[in-house]
Amino acid sequence: MTNTNDLHIEEELLPLFDFTYNLNSGREILDILKKPLDSKSAILFRQSVLKGFIANREIFKEYSYSRFNLSDVYDFFETFSAGSFLGLHMRRKLMFSEKERHYKRGKLIILILLFNKIHSTYLSKMDTKLFPKEYAIELDRINGFFIDFNLEHYESVFRTKKKIRISHIVELTRVITEKVTNGQAAAFWKRWYLFEAYLSISEGIIRHGFTFPLFDEATFSIEGLYHPLIRNPVKNDLVANRNVILLTGPNMSGKSTLLKAVSLCVYLGHTGLAVPAAKTVMPFYSSISVAINLTDSIVSGYSHFMSEIVTLKNVVSDAKKNEKCFAVFDELFRGTNIEDALEISTRTIKGLTKFADSLFIISTHLHQLKNIEEISNGKVATYFIECELKNNIPAFTYKLKPGWSDLKLGRILFEKEGLNDLLGN
Repeated sequence: MTNTNDLHIEEELLPLFDFTYNLNSGREILDILKKPLDSKSAILFRQSVLKGFIANREIFKEYSYSRFNLSDVYDFFETFSAGSFLGLHMRRKLMFSEKERHYKRGKLIILILLFNKIHSTYLSKMDTKLFPKEYAIELDRINGFFIDFNLEHYESVFRTKKKIRISHIVELTRVITEKVTNGQAAAFWKRWYLFEAYLSISEGIIRHGFTFPLFDEATFSIEGLYHPLIRNPVKNDLVANRNVILLTGPNMSGKSTLLKAVSLCVYLGHTGLAVPAAKTVMPFYSSISVAINLTDSIVSGYSHFMSEIVTLKNVVSDAKKNEKCFAVFDELFRGTNIEDALEISTRTIKGLTKFADSLFIISTHLHQLKNIEEISNGKVATYFIECELKNNIPAFTYKLKPGWSDLKLGRILFEKEGLNDLLGN
C-alpha cells in the first residue's frame, strides 16, 4: 500500500525537480514521483543514473533550446505514417508544389538545427562511462538516432549555401519515414522525455543540496533533516532505535512539519531520488502511509475519525502480511473524544510494537500516554519538539529532542490574549 496524498506530490514536490523544456518531460518527472520503486535494486539503479547526470553537470550547465522548436519537430514527426515514403512521387510533388516545398523545407531546417545543437553541444560530450551499463546503452541509442540524420553535413548545407534542395528534402523525409515505420521514432521520444526528466531531477538535487540515502535493513537514521519548502529551516537528527516513536510538543511547535519532512525523506528515497537531509540510512519499505492532513470526506461520507480508523486498519493489515511498513500518524485519534482516544491509542501503540520490522511514528496530544507500560519498559521511543517559555511567552526552537513534552500552551495563550478578563473569569 502507498498512501501519500498528504505529501502533495504534484503541488509541492514536482516544482522542486521540474526544470524541463516540454510538458512530456514534466509528465515523466511526475510519473517518477508518483511511483515508488518495488525493490532496493531498482532504487539503486535509478540513483546511479541520476549520479551519472550529476557527474556530467558541467556539460549541461547552460542547457537550453527552444521548447517551441521541439514541439514543432515532434508535431512534424506525427505527420508521417508507417511505410508512407514514395520517393519518386514525393520528388514530383515537391517539384510542382511550392507550398509543399516551403512547408517541408522549413520543418526540416528547424529539425536539423535543433537536433544538431542538442547533439553537438551536449550529448556527444557526455561521459557515458559514468552511468550504469544498462542506461549507457539507452544513451547510445539516443545518440545513434541523432547521428542517422547526418546533422553536421546538413547544417553546413543550410548555413553556407542558404538553400535546401529537393534531393535533401527527399532524403531526410526517407530517414524520418523509416524511423517511424520501424518504431525507432516512438522509442526515441520515449527515451528523450525520460532523459530530460532525469536531467531535470539531477538539477533539482544539486540546487537543493539533497543527498542520496543508503539502504540498510537494520538501521533508520537521518542527520540534518529538514523540510525543503521552508526558508532557513531548522535541521534535526532522528534515530529510530524502536519500531514505534511517539512525538509530542505543543501546538505550533512544528510536529506536522517534522513528520512531513521525515515522510518526504522516506518517500523520495523509495523513488530513487535524493532526499532533504545531510545523511540518511533506512530500510526498504514495501508499504508507505502518511496520514497528516486527514479530514472529513463529504463524498465518501467518512468522518475524520473513521478516516483515521480506515488508514490505521490498512497499515496494520499490510504489517500482518509481513510487509515492511513505514507509517506516520499526525495527532492520531484526534477525531474522537479524549476517553476513547486514550483507550484506543494505548491499544494501538501496544499492538504496533509487535511488528518489529516496521516503523510507526505517531504525534500525540494525549499527555496521559506518557504513563503507558510500553514507554516505561522501553518498547516505545519518545521524542519532543522543544518550546521554551520566556516571560510566559512561547519561543519555538523547532529542535527535536529525545523525551516527552508536558508543556501546554492553550491556557497560557488564552490568558495572554486577555480572554479571562474579557469573559469575566
